[in-house]
Amino acid sequence: MFLEIRHLRSLLAIDEATNLARAAEQVHLTQSALSHQIKALEAYYGAPLFLRNTKPLRLTLAGQKLLELARRVLPEIAGVEKELLRLAKGETGRLHIAIECHACFEWLMPVLDAFRRRWPEVEVDIRVGVSFDPIPALQKGDIDLVISSDPLELNDVVFEPLFEYEARLVTARAHPLAEKSYIEPGDLAGEILITYPVQRQRLDVFTRFLQPAGVEPLAVRQSELTAVILLLVASQRGVAVLPDWVLNETIQKGGLATRPLTAQGMKGLLYAALRRPEHDVLYLREFIELARDRDLPEI
Repeated sequence: MFLEIRHLRSLLAIDEATNLARAAEQVHLTQSALSHQIKALEAYYGAPLFLRNTKPLRLTLAGQKLLELARRVLPEIAGVEKELLRLAKGETGRLHIAIECHACFEWLMPVLDAFRRRWPEVEVDIRVGVSFDPIPALQKGDIDLVISSDPLELNDVVFEPLFEYEARLVTARAHPLAEKSYIEPGDLAGEILITYPVQRQRLDVFTRFLQPAGVEPLAVRQSELTAVILLLVASQRGVAVLPDWVLNETIQKGGLATRPLTAQGMKGLLYAALRRPEHDVLYLREFIELARDRDLPEI
């Protein structure tokens, strides 16, 4: 292809300036160089672009076709160039998040609201990582950040710690377990345990609490919605283990009780996983800081 962006810019400059000398100044060429450029175009396409010996310069039909192309294409190129510069500076981009826990929605939505106000031009989307493996998707570039409690040693992925959480048993206030100061694995052997619809190996209550003690609950019931889980617990249809950020507001309103798992409490750490080359992108750093700065009341 012979036609280049510089040719379109030259044609547009000539049309706007109406003479070769002023147009050459606009495109930072000598008048001779600009004239040579136009003659090369005419020779390549075998058609004159300007009517000779007219003042001001007037385009031929072939010249008008190229001018129409210049007016259509050059603004698009300028827009893309501007976006590329902003991307390079971390001023705009894409934030597609995958979360590995249903309960993360409880604190993530306020964080995203604050993030959108500060970065309105960043495209935001959320996917729940229960039907796919989010870390390989992150590595392939399908998503940009994973909220996870399971850090891995990977060369191309960084796991940024966000905040510590505590998994707590939640019961109705009238439930006998509400009388205990803390919960032991055997206490759940006769209970219906209500969980999110997630595989057991992704639930701390199984991997860190029940299974090491060889304890199986009486039954397991599942619900996708935190509000439904809490409603079932309040109506004494079972008990649940949820992170503390889910329970703060609910416990303040009354009707439910929470107790730590074991005398020491079962705590964990939530992470934001992102690709190592994008570790210092401005809007990603801002999201991580917003997530860390949550102001949650004590239980």
